[in-house]
Amino acid sequence: MNGTNTRDELHIDGRRLSYLDFGGPGRPLLALHGHLYEGQTWARLAEALAPQWRVIAPDQRGHGDSDRAATYTRDDYVNDAIALLDHLGIEQAVTLGHSGGGITAYQIAARHPDRVTAIVNVEGPVCDLDDGPSALSFVLSMPYTAPDRQALLDAIGPLAPMLGDKLRPTPDGGWRLPFHPQDTITSEQGTHGDHWADWTSTTCPALFVLARDSQVITPEEGKEIVTRRPNTRLAELDGDHFVHTTDPDGFAAAVTTFLTYDSAS
Repeated sequence: MNGTNTRDELHIDGRRLSYLDFGGPGRPLLALHGHLYEGQTWARLAEALAPQWRVIAPDQRGHGDSDRAATYTRDDYVNDAIALLDHLGIEQAVTLGHSGGGITAYQIAARHPDRVTAIVNVEGPVCDLDDGPSALSFVLSMPYTAPDRQALLDAIGPLAPMLGDKLRPTPDGGWRLPFHPQDTITSEQGTHGDHWADWTSTTCPALFVLARDSQVITPEEGKEIVTRRPNTRLAELDGDHFVHTTDPDGFAAAVTTFLTYDSAS
């Protein structure tokens, strides 16, 4: 299945969780996107890592082809990830995630250390005590649905280049965003807090990917994230918070180097 992917789903309490399995004979790597994104964002990484690694990338709750959920807590995301691994019969995996997905990646390890062999945290904050308006509050001005695709593209304006290929048709002939705006705010606000205990509670190999032009994490914070956790390496890449999409080759190279190092250690 190298170079291809299979979309499948499982049902958790009557809710559909859709996921991409990029297949192949390699070791499993669970890849978790951040807000506004979906599992497909990891396609280039999966191609770069094949055949040594089998990338499994869910559309997390409320995103992509997965159903909306009643709640979006940190435990919700962790439990979904464990349910997916159980569904696939995977006992252990590397967990990789971007932003909120990065928080989930290390919280899976904190709550289920026997299931995680290594962590790749891409711009996932460890301590954010800001209780002000969500950084994603701009999505509240966006409609969730529109009568046709062009109307939705027009409505989301400057975000059209980023979201255009992620829009979904609806059963009634309209089109929708790959996330519900209010759900996104609820989910993003759930990432705030002091997560140092989760980040530092495990000692498996970890890579922290810091973007040099990050809008979320300062260079000082990034270095503290690395130095306060044992067995953790730093990869600094040019680009902003979405560095895995703005520098996909550099990102894939950093992850490959880390995974090769981890496998050899």
